[in-house]
Amino acid sequence: MVVPENPETTRRRSAPTVSDDLGRALEAIGTGAYVVDAEGCIVAVNSRAEELLARSADQLLGHDAHDLLHRGPQGRPMPRTRCSMRQAFHAGHAAQGEGEHFARPDGSLLRVSWLVSPYDLGADDTGTLVVFHTARHEPDTAPPPEPTASLTELERLTLLAETTTRLTSTLDADETLRRLVGLVVPRLADWAIVDLITERDEVWRSVVMHADGDSVVRREDLQGPMPPVPEASPMPLSRALRGVASTLAGPQTYRRTPDSGIAVEQRHLFEATGMHSAAIAPIRSTRAVLGALTLGRAENPVPFTPAELPLIEDIARRAGLALDNARLYQRQRKVAETMQNHLLPQMPGAPDLQMTARYLPAPDASQVGGDWYDAFRLSDGSTALAIGDVVGHDLEAAAGMAQVRNMLRAYAWSQQEPPSRIVERLDQAVQHITDVTMATMVFGRLEETDTGDWRLSWTNAGHPPPLLITHDGLAQYLTDGHGILLGVGATAPRPDATAAVPPGATLVLYTDGLIEAPGHSLDTGLNRLRRHAAALVHRPLSSFTDLLLQRVRPTTNDDDVALLALRTPARDDSLKSTGS
Repeated sequence: MVVPENPETTRRRSAPTVSDDLGRALEAIGTGAYVVDAEGCIVAVNSRAEELLARSADQLLGHDAHDLLHRGPQGRPMPRTRCSMRQAFHAGHAAQGEGEHFARPDGSLLRVSWLVSPYDLGADDTGTLVVFHTARHEPDTAPPPEPTASLTELERLTLLAETTTRLTSTLDADETLRRLVGLVVPRLADWAIVDLITERDEVWRSVVMHADGDSVVRREDLQGPMPPVPEASPMPLSRALRGVASTLAGPQTYRRTPDSGIAVEQRHLFEATGMHSAAIAPIRSTRAVLGALTLGRAENPVPFTPAELPLIEDIARRAGLALDNARLYQRQRKVAETMQNHLLPQMPGAPDLQMTARYLPAPDASQVGGDWYDAFRLSDGSTALAIGDVVGHDLEAAAGMAQVRNMLRAYAWSQQEPPSRIVERLDQAVQHITDVTMATMVFGRLEETDTGDWRLSWTNAGHPPPLLITHDGLAQYLTDGHGILLGVGATAPRPDATAAVPPGATLVLYTDGLIEAPGHSLDTGLNRLRRHAAALVHRPLSSFTDLLLQRVRPTTNDDDVALLALRTPARDDSLKSTGS
């Protein structure tokens, strides 16, 4: 008896919004697939699943997958405690099964084989990928299959689904190759070799990995530069690197007289690895051939067959798309990094003053951001210092940062006024002639007094306070002169503050990426910075700055960091020798 759906048991949440990448990944699987969130509700589904289940995406999204689909053999609702799929879902590990039943809207049942696997939804959300296809029954009289190393249909679909999800979830080329090897060794082969074509059309054997028991071992002695690709060679690797075709090969393929340097290297590869059978497929993107994937069997006695080539081609094609995305991303990061380096200034020459600055981009952004620093000489001989943060860490934030910095320079040079008044003028300009929404900054003026001492005057617009460390390691935050941040329409006058900077003292200006970390209070970050700065103050300034970044910047930081450090001259030779 088939039980009709009960509206109470199929209540749905509002349909979620999923990324285009997830949608494309599911469509690439080739059989029914959907993703559920941590509560078991469907958040994404592919068109093949809609077809098999006779339900539209709108009829699936937001529903509890168990309540909506899972049924016993007679069509009755499946108790959660007896549902093997549900148990695997709660256990949080991959599992597979067959002979389960999914319900269709017309009351009919779809008998399926299935696989579930944990799936990263991003933003610290975890879900589960469900891959299924209709169970087929072969007649009892069917002849037994020949011994083979080929995967079953479900295993093949599972591998392709895992390849898509794992390779598309990273934009690091080296990590893509590591994941690729982990997917195919030892599941498909004992050996995995990747030859890549560089941007200069050179071939580089980037990966040679071997399954050794439970571990995978890299053979660096077999990696390195390769000879050029012949234009007309019929040999398998040469054809793959030209994007012509996938081919099976063995040691006998390369025993004939070699027609090129690549053929010599391939003969050496077979001799060194002991492979008796190999499948070689092009690694392509939508724009070009990126290289070739070679899978080899040595310990596994079963040779590759032509029937396995389509699967290997599919894996190589998915690897090509992932590698192409990673290369484009790295190229963008390089361009953006060059832009950032040109936007940030060089330190000015200031008699007796030591200055150094560092900029570290956000690790997962486009390598540029709104954090900035500046230091320049003013017409009266004093030195202007600035540190700031424009909201965001992308190209728009970098453009806003350049606007703010350049306007600040113009006002500071032309207007002989206290720092507070300079920043007030800047704030008005930011609100009326830029696209910057909000920004924080510290702007100060450092000058030498008639007695040979140094004095800092500054104003703070919503920024973390500067840190002053004496030569003896006494560290204090300069918390005075604090006002509201830029861009919010402040009307009250901004305050100024003044402090003496002792001989041999170090002044540190920084952005919040140095002290903020998820799950930790701001006081924790400030205390960590103060303690390490005091411990390192005896170091030369460049070493002090590098070590401070290394020790203080949180490992979980997802923001860019700018740091400006300055050291005043010491009074005597002993201080100069230790503080230089």
